Amino acid sequence: MRRNNAATALNPSLTLLEPFRAAMELTFLQFTAPPKALPGDGHPVVIFPGLGADGTSVSILRAHCQDLGYEAFDWGQGFNTGPRGEAGAWLEALADEVSRQLEKHDKPATLIGWSLGGLYARELGKLLAPKLRQVITIATPFNGSADDISASWISSLLGGGAASIDPLWIERLRMPPPIRTTSIYSRSDGVVAWETCRHDEGSRLVEDIEVDGSHMGMGWNREVLNIVADRLGQHAGPWRPYGGPT
Repeated sequence: MRRNNAATALNPSLTLLEPFRAAMELTFLQFTAPPKALPGDGHPVVIFPGLGADGTSVSILRAHCQDLGYEAFDWGQGFNTGPRGEAGAWLEALADEVSRQLEKHDKPATLIGWSLGGLYARELGKLLAPKLRQVITIATPFNGSADDISASWISSLLGGGAASIDPLWIERLRMPPPIRTTSIYSRSDGVVAWETCRHDEGSRLVEDIEVDGSHMGMGWNREVLNIVADRLGQHAGPWRPYGGPT
């Protein structure tokens, strides 16, 4: 697989149509039935919303996980306004808070993050690996370069508004957690460049899965919900590649 050496660009028309496309995806969801899935094993699922959003934005995704039989809840921090203070210390504090939430559960958890929330999920996946089952990211631009718009606003958030892009953070974000990690992305994403949502190198612990959808509608995109159901339903042992809904 490739590394993002060249700058990536967004299609302006896709960006402008994001709200309309997200609304259409919600309408489609309401008129389609989910695929059959085996009852979940009840393990905890923590969901991290995107920038400027809170638990309301992931309510459909959360309810979907609960309907499947999992103990799903959002991150409990209100609106996601980006890290407050030094990013590394803030992420460690967030990891401590999530760890406390998971103490009452006896099964390893799944972390799911949408957009910026996916970066939190990945970083917490590195900090809390022994307590976790897997990480799932949705439209999360973890693999940008210094020339990417995605990397610019992410670096600004992680650097507390710094104008320059910290190459150490870029390299840190590229590294996947040491557990099963799925990245769901769309080539028609109008907010982040899809190239930045894929890993440079494949491994037995990493899978990138493409869907057709908008960035703003990913949380209720039927394809995304199907993939989440498949990933949550996988048990210990060999990790099956996603083969589509059954």
